[in-house]
Amino acid sequence: MNDQLMAKIRNAPGSPGVYLMKDENGRVIYVGKAGNLRNRVKSYFGGKDSRTMVSFLTEKISDVEFIVTETEKEALILENNLIKEHRPRYNVIFRDDKTYYNIRIDPRTAFPRFELVRRPKKDGARYFGPYPSSAAAKETLHFVQSVFRLRTCRDREVTARKRPCLEFEINRCLAPCTGMIDRESYEELVNDSISFMEGRKNKLIAELGLRMRDASEDMRFEEAALLRDKVASIRATLEKQKVVSGFVKDCDVFGLYREGNLTEICILHVRKGMIMGKKAIPLIRIRSESSEILSSLLKQYYDAAYIPDEIVIPIDIDDRSVMAEWLADRKGKGVSITKPKRGQAAELVKISEENARSTFEIERHTAPVEETLKLLAKELKLKNRPRKIECFDISNISGKYAVGSMVTFLDGERWKQGYKRFRIRTVPGADDYAMMYEVLKRRYRDKEDLPDLILVDGGKGQLGVALAVIADLNIKGVDVVAFAKEPKGKRPEKGEDRAYVVGKKDPVYLSRWPAALFLLQRVRDEAHRFALAYHRQLKRKENFRSHLDETAGIGRKKKEALLKFFGDTERIRYASLEELQEVHGIGRKTAAKIYASLRAQEEAVS
Repeated sequence: MNDQLMAKIRNAPGSPGVYLMKDENGRVIYVGKAGNLRNRVKSYFGGKDSRTMVSFLTEKISDVEFIVTETEKEALILENNLIKEHRPRYNVIFRDDKTYYNIRIDPRTAFPRFELVRRPKKDGARYFGPYPSSAAAKETLHFVQSVFRLRTCRDREVTARKRPCLEFEINRCLAPCTGMIDRESYEELVNDSISFMEGRKNKLIAELGLRMRDASEDMRFEEAALLRDKVASIRATLEKQKVVSGFVKDCDVFGLYREGNLTEICILHVRKGMIMGKKAIPLIRIRSESSEILSSLLKQYYDAAYIPDEIVIPIDIDDRSVMAEWLADRKGKGVSITKPKRGQAAELVKISEENARSTFEIERHTAPVEETLKLLAKELKLKNRPRKIECFDISNISGKYAVGSMVTFLDGERWKQGYKRFRIRTVPGADDYAMMYEVLKRRYRDKEDLPDLILVDGGKGQLGVALAVIADLNIKGVDVVAFAKEPKGKRPEKGEDRAYVVGKKDPVYLSRWPAALFLLQRVRDEAHRFALAYHRQLKRKENFRSHLDETAGIGRKKKEALLKFFGDTERIRYASLEELQEVHGIGRKTAAKIYASLRAQEEAVS
């Protein structure tokens, strides 16, 4: 450590704040927070910090930056934001930051319906959730609609429909759109379904039982039978869920399992006294203490997820009180973080830890990403460890509907924010090399956010194209590899795939290092899938436009009116006869022709 850095640490502020550790290139490699910045950072270099990660980290630190805050809670929030911004190598990065499904219903509408939404709004509607997985939300929605038979169609369809749809025919809707049920009866079903969603299932069963008895005594046997089936369905659902007595509040229970530098974490979601599901966190590979991993995960996870009333953790964390205060501010009411020693909460922690262990065993045979990337860099003689890989593929049929795709992998995992699709603009005919040149040049012409490795699907020719692009753009320090399938009949003993690298005449076969081979195959296959999906989408749209052109009575103006009204060809394809008639300039007869033509096309495709 140089004298300048040591002087900077000695004179660091003794107040709460955040510190950013940087390497010799100025990149942030670690972000931390502290109640006393000076004491905290000194501990890294004074031998007082026993964490295994510290020895690896201190070797790479060339500079430290300090940001002072007024309180530790402010430091916690700032630390979380900076980790998301810089994605430092030695911090725990939780990548699953998607929002979760909620189920929405607005009782104020004429005939309310349930629908899945990602983000609740303050619009006066009722929201239930969020659900721990999309499967759990969809299963709940399917059950509610099959039992209570509320409408599923959009508001516009309710007012426009003249006869019941297929949902009515298969006994999944009561067709309020055509007056098959009066508003008062429908509202009673809405109230029953909301009672079910609120967890008042036993009370609902009792009320349905009374109604069933009254209907039977009045000799309304068909209604009584429907109520009986409804009660049976709700009871069957209750039996599937495990009751956790004593937990009235919403609660998340964390379990942690660890071997070496690999950590698996599982979360049990307890809602209204029942385990409603679990969530496994993607395997974490980092040299950090378990408490630090758990602390970082809690901050990042609850930055996007629903915050329950209580969070149960398997080990204590240093900033538990500060984090509880921060979560309470976000939730708008008190949140407790507990580490139980005995009782039912401790039993739930054991269950969650067993789930974490089980998930770990499934992933055991997957090589650690850091080792795989290190191996890949070694065997392909790369300048960089390929933490960020961008892979390109071209898809076309004789030059028609030609497209390119780019997929991005970060630390061995797909990073969907880095996906791009390219419609080929300048290349006539089927010239894959020219198409690859166009796509690569469009991606890298601004020289922004460059990857560690550019991977192209193909052989020596594609490698030469990629090298020509980075030379033309004067890009330095980026590795380039071409990855291709072995032509039939050549070197079958070597396996199917090989890599072409700069400076080597012969391809490199990675069959001796399966972890590295499987990673490149996954990246290449994902690029191929993404390109093919876009190619098929364009082809389908073009075929559909051609089909509209061939339909009698559809000229340019009417086609434009259809596209303007529906927004895209997919919505036209599945439009009902009533919806087609709503388009300006499309009369009843023309709508009938279009509808018949579209159905005929669907049958032909099927």
